Amino acid sequence: MTQELILNNGVGMPALGLGVFQSPPEETAAAVETALNVGYRHIDTAAAYGNERQVGEGIKRSGLDRGDIFIETKVWVSDYGYDETLHAFDKATRKLGVDRLDLLILHQPAPDRFDRTVAAYQALEKLLADGRVRAIGVSNFMRHHLTDLLDRTEIVPAVNQIELHPYFSQPDVRKADDEHGILTQAWSPIGGITFYPGWGEERRNVLQDPVVGAVAATVGRTPAQVMLRWQLQHGRSAIPKSTNPARIAENFAVFDFDLTAEQLASIDALDTGVRNGPDPDVPRPAMFDRVIPED
Repeated sequence: MTQELILNNGVGMPALGLGVFQSPPEETAAAVETALNVGYRHIDTAAAYGNERQVGEGIKRSGLDRGDIFIETKVWVSDYGYDETLHAFDKATRKLGVDRLDLLILHQPAPDRFDRTVAAYQALEKLLADGRVRAIGVSNFMRHHLTDLLDRTEIVPAVNQIELHPYFSQPDVRKADDEHGILTQAWSPIGGITFYPGWGEERRNVLQDPVVGAVAATVGRTPAQVMLRWQLQHGRSAIPKSTNPARIAENFAVFDFDLTAEQLASIDALDTGVRNGPDPDVPRPAMFDRVIPED
């Protein structure tokens, strides 16, 4: 059993996907194959993760038809610009072993070089018009980034992938997404698992939160399952990451129970307004020094 969300261009996307951020390349293919065998039909990767090729290998090993799997990846900032982003699509599809992507998104707003961001998004619009991608979107865009982008482009993003978990739920960004018909997708959807290097080493682990634990005890599920259910019942997409087969299966077993309105509200109230990952508004010029390999 799974759940599908309909994007603003009518494309259906499985609500729950496997994320592979920080998944070592040597473990990624097996994790993807395991997830697809469990029932996942949505895989999220990125050029900057360095494991697109292994994602493609895991998909191949699964034996599933290409049309049954929703593949999402991201263009890294060093490949922003119109021609550069068209080439980034070629690199990604070559590594993944496919000729079409289901969702291609920009990884960061890169506010200090936003003209390049706009040009990159215009390349995504071209790829969409040519049928080489089924949907396009962005990641880590705040309200003002979306406003600036929409003022200079034609197609509203289908997805905005942002850090989103009970301790950092970004209500203003979610509201902006809703106002424009953009689906909010959560990275680090259960919090406390994915450590963004250099950020959040002192943070609290949401998995150990007593409120989440109490809800989990009441419904007879794990804290991770409760938080994923919280994401799904709020109409969001979530992409939990794991290479552990048991946890991959655990994270998918969230479609056969519901949280009450009171339980959802108790988790909503945990928001601290403090992010664990980097602030998308802080320029990081070193991001542009990273070269995404051709193969």
